[in-house]
Amino acid sequence: MRLITGLRILGACATVAVVANAAFAAKFTDRQRTRIEEPRPAGVPSDAQLVASGAVIGKVDIVTHNIFDMSDPRDDVALFRLANRLHIRTRRSTIRAQLLFSAGQKYRPRLLAETERNLRKLPFIYDAHVVPVRYAHGKVEVAVITRDVWTLSPGVNFSRTGGTNNSSFELSDSNFLGHGKTLDFQHGRDVDRSSNTFEWSDPNVFGSHWIDALAYADSSDGRRRAVDFAHPFYALETRWSAAASAQKYQRAVSRYAYGNIGDQFEDSEVSYALSGGVSAGLVRGWTRRWLAGVRYDRNDFLVDPTTSLPARVLPASQTLAYPFLGFELIQDDYRKTGDLNQIGRTEDLYFGLQADLTVGYSAPTFGASQRAFVVTGKARKGFQIGSHQQLFASVDFQTRIEQGRARNLIADTAARYYWRWLPEWVLYVGASGTATDALDPQSQLTIGGDSGLRGYPLRYEAGSSKALVTIEQRFYTDWYPFRLVRVGGAIFADAGRAWGPAIIGGNRPGMLEDLGFGLRLGNTRTGLGNVLHIDFAFPLNAPPGVSQFQVLVQTFQSF
Repeated sequence: MRLITGLRILGACATVAVVANAAFAAKFTDRQRTRIEEPRPAGVPSDAQLVASGAVIGKVDIVTHNIFDMSDPRDDVALFRLANRLHIRTRRSTIRAQLLFSAGQKYRPRLLAETERNLRKLPFIYDAHVVPVRYAHGKVEVAVITRDVWTLSPGVNFSRTGGTNNSSFELSDSNFLGHGKTLDFQHGRDVDRSSNTFEWSDPNVFGSHWIDALAYADSSDGRRRAVDFAHPFYALETRWSAAASAQKYQRAVSRYAYGNIGDQFEDSEVSYALSGGVSAGLVRGWTRRWLAGVRYDRNDFLVDPTTSLPARVLPASQTLAYPFLGFELIQDDYRKTGDLNQIGRTEDLYFGLQADLTVGYSAPTFGASQRAFVVTGKARKGFQIGSHQQLFASVDFQTRIEQGRARNLIADTAARYYWRWLPEWVLYVGASGTATDALDPQSQLTIGGDSGLRGYPLRYEAGSSKALVTIEQRFYTDWYPFRLVRVGGAIFADAGRAWGPAIIGGNRPGMLEDLGFGLRLGNTRTGLGNVLHIDFAFPLNAPPGVSQFQVLVQTFQSF
């Protein structure tokens, strides 16, 4: 009954917000949305005509725009001119390393589109367009146009979720000297630990498609050292991959009971992996990949001598060592949109079918502590419903099969529905659920303010299964304050719970519901996170001890 009442309140609030938003949008009209498609110059034939004529790629022009557009009088102010001068623009060689085509090759529009998508994934690029701009004598001149964001981040960060504050001081740059490398130094504190970290990553080592990453963290509860080196499947037509990684991680693991730490223990983890893959590339709209490799994972669980909350059930140490085989299937079906999960940015939505399955065999012969089949898999698919509705569904699972029985089985499923019922208003409905069986003691399944139930403390309920439903009316306004952030808003209702036995904690409160509203600030000029969320949530059936009002401040990659 409370949830039904809450949904009625949400509907009434949405009606009020619609009227307010219409008046607000009438006042502020400086939208200048990102163009989903770059205009095709006159005289350039259609893609179908170019392919049919056997056109080849001629000159490739790379144009990297600075953060602010000085040709726009609204950007041509002293502060923005200073930012442009201080910012080191992305080098053309950095962009060229991401291209999937080159001069002299056959003109293939699909490769231009995939290059666009890959460029937009880079944290230092606000948007990208790869378009034919001139055609003559059988050759197509292509322009690669990108716009930078500010990536140097010296400062203090703060967020709040589930009644808990997280803060950090950092000096980082995700486009170091314009080369696309990430260099990060950070001192931070969250609910689990305080840490000093150093991280480095390079998405195009020496201008190639190889990537590397290094990480070191000295934390209040241990240390982490990690190194990765890989040649990934960077495109649908990539024929091979290779990867090697190693990590050592010592940390305190906290298990929660009703939003408070119930017990703690130490986890000393060592893992190594070596893998490779082959593919025939994209064939009739599908990419198939075969993977193989070896993996070693050792976890030693110890009593934490510094805690006053020793583990009630200490997990047994475990070593898994196994060769594995895998298969991945990807359908080529992407479409561009805007103002769905972002504000004022081009978005690449995936509607194809993607599925993969990996099976490994762990045995003492390889250094393992037990015999087991290690199985992981996932699948996702998108559906276009009419012209204004989309549905995206996914499922993934992992388990070990020991002595004919599944252990540590974790199965997740999720669905996301969008309905653009007015040009700047999107109704979003999200549903997700997790089921487990014979869960390892070091793993805890919880739900709370940090996992979508915004009116409650983080990690509030625990169990062996959980479910969450969110209904959110999203609003996109025309307000562009200081030409730095685009403003949106949301009215939401959440309902969820955990159930089943838990190692510690429990789920006595049962179903939990909340209502709330929030502000969304779409970041257009920096690479420090795409959307800032400021949410105010009110639990509808809060048990004693839970605040009747929660404030959450978080940065996400989506609305």
